[in-house]
Amino acid sequence: MPTVIKAENLSKLYYLGGAKHNSLRDAVMSFVSHPTFSRRKDKLWALRDVNFEVKQGETLGIVGKNGAGKSTLLKILSRVTKPTDGTVEIRGRVGSLLEVGTGFHNELSGRENIFLNGAILGMKRREIEKKFDEIVAFAEIEKFIDTTVKYYSSGMFMRLAFSVAAHLEPEILIVDEVLAVGDASFQKKCLGKMDEAAGAGRTVLFVSHNAAALNRLCSTGIYFETGRIKNCGDIKTILAQYHADLEAEEMRDGEIGEIDVKAGEVAFVEWKILDSISKQAISCFSREEITFEFTLVCRRDVRGAHLGFYIQDAAEQKIFVANSLSDGGKTVNLKAGLYKITWKIFLPIKAGTYSIVAAFDSPDENDEKPVFWKGSPKLVVLPVLENNLSEEWQGILNVPAEFEIEKVVE
Repeated sequence: MPTVIKAENLSKLYYLGGAKHNSLRDAVMSFVSHPTFSRRKDKLWALRDVNFEVKQGETLGIVGKNGAGKSTLLKILSRVTKPTDGTVEIRGRVGSLLEVGTGFHNELSGRENIFLNGAILGMKRREIEKKFDEIVAFAEIEKFIDTTVKYYSSGMFMRLAFSVAAHLEPEILIVDEVLAVGDASFQKKCLGKMDEAAGAGRTVLFVSHNAAALNRLCSTGIYFETGRIKNCGDIKTILAQYHADLEAEEMRDGEIGEIDVKAGEVAFVEWKILDSISKQAISCFSREEITFEFTLVCRRDVRGAHLGFYIQDAAEQKIFVANSLSDGGKTVNLKAGLYKITWKIFLPIKAGTYSIVAAFDSPDENDEKPVFWKGSPKLVVLPVLENNLSEEWQGILNVPAEFEIEKVVE
C-alpha cells in the first residue's frame, strides 16, 4: 500500500506566559520597556523529532497521557496549526474531528454547517446533497437541522460533527476522543462507521483512552510520551505497554509488595504472565487464557506443602482463588532451591487493576503460619469491546453470553 502520511523530524514549539496587548501602542511600549521580551525562556516542545509513516487503509491508534502531544499532532495533520520544525506529507483529502465544534460556525445552522464542511473538504454541492440525508439521520438531529448550532447541546454538536467528518468520504479520517461524548449506542455507531471507513480502504487515525475501542478498530499503534514517540507497532503491544507504564507510575508512590527473603526460609520473590502482551509481563485482555508464573525460594527441604494464589480488587475482595489442594488434592515435596510455579487459567473478569497474592503452606511443625506475598507490580486487565458498558452495568465477571429473542404470542 502507498504511504499517505509521512512525518519527518516533526516538532512543535509553544511559548508559555506570553504577554497580552490590547493595542499596537501597548505592544510597542512593552518591547521598549522590556527589549528581551522576544527572547522568552518559557518554552514547551509539544512535539519533538517525531517520525512515522501511515499506509493507505491503515487504522492507527494513538495513545499517551494528557499533554503527551497527541492532539497537537492531529492539529498539524489537519492543518489547524503548522509545525515549528520538520515536515509532514499528506496525500489525500482529510476529514477530522478534533474538538467539539472544530470547523463549525456557531452562527450557522446544522444544515449550513454540513455544506460548509463539505466545501472545506473540496466537495461539490451535488456530492454533499447526495450524502445529506444520511448525515442527518446518523446524527439523529432531524428536528434541529435548521437550528443555529450555538443552541445545540454538546451531544448534538458531537453527533453532527462526527457524522459530517465520517460521511463526506475523506481519504483520511482523523478522530480525537469522539467516544468521550455520547451514550453507548452512539459510541458503537461511531466505531461501526470507522470500521466501515477502514473496510473501504480509507486511512483512520484514532486518538482515545478507550482501550477496547482501540483494540477492536486499530491494527497498529503509536505511544507518545512528553512529545516524543516512545514506541510503535502492534496495537495490543502498544496498549499493554502504555497501561503497564501507568500502573508502574502509580506504584512508585504507593504500596510495593516486597518481602525480605532472609526473614524466612520460604518466600515468593516474583510473579509475571508468561504469555503477556506487554514487555513488563503484567498485562492481559479480559476473557483470555493466560499463564501466571511465580518464583519461590526454599532455603530448606519442605514436605507436604500446598501452594495457591488469589486475585483481589481495590476493595480487597477476592475475585479468583486457585489452590493446589483443589487440583486433585496435590501436595508437593520441595528440596532447597529456586522454583518456578505456573498456573494456567481463563480470566473472565472486567477490566481494571488488581492485586496478586501468592500463598504457601505446609504441615511441617517448623512452620508457624502460611506465607503470603502481595506481588508487585499489580495486574492490569484490559477491556474487550463487548463489555464496553457504563460502570454501573458491569459485574465482577466478564463472561460472554448468547442472546436470543423469540416472539411467541401475537
